[in-house]
Amino acid sequence: MDSGISHPESRGEAGLSGDIQFDNWRARQAEKIETFVYKGKPLKVKGISIRWLSECGDDGTGWPEYGLRFFTAEPGGEIPIHSHFYHQTMYILSGRLECWEFDRSTDELVRKKVCGPGDFIYVPSTVPHGMRNTSDTEEATFLCCIGNVYDHPAPGGLQDCV
Repeated sequence: MDSGISHPESRGEAGLSGDIQFDNWRARQAEKIETFVYKGKPLKVKGISIRWLSECGDDGTGWPEYGLRFFTAEPGGEIPIHSHFYHQTMYILSGRLECWEFDRSTDELVRKKVCGPGDFIYVPSTVPHGMRNTSDTEEATFLCCIGNVYDHPAPGGLQDCV
């Protein structure tokens, strides 16, 4: 699924090579996310940027099998409904985010919850979801760990990271 985020090779990073990597999140380039494609339609993303902190493997489409990302949501920033193959866990560092879960068949909102620092959200594969920063004056930040989970190992997958 096209998420609107640039592929690792377009950022000049090939991912982890098996060696320990040390860095500071501020050293990573922030990328503004403009759209997410959901069910073939590009949906506008408002005030969201991402920094890839780590990534490993290749899911066969140029995306990492595993990744840790640092997100910044500007005041009022919003990520619309979307879904993806990978599982993800988001850990809120600052601010408050209203998080949404949508029905897989109808896309109707089935649950929403406001999450703040110390809260985490686990999103299983293909579950439609979205979120928005509830503040009109302050940024919200969160870490997002993604990983693909298969019944059988995928060529170029996580098993090739170790």
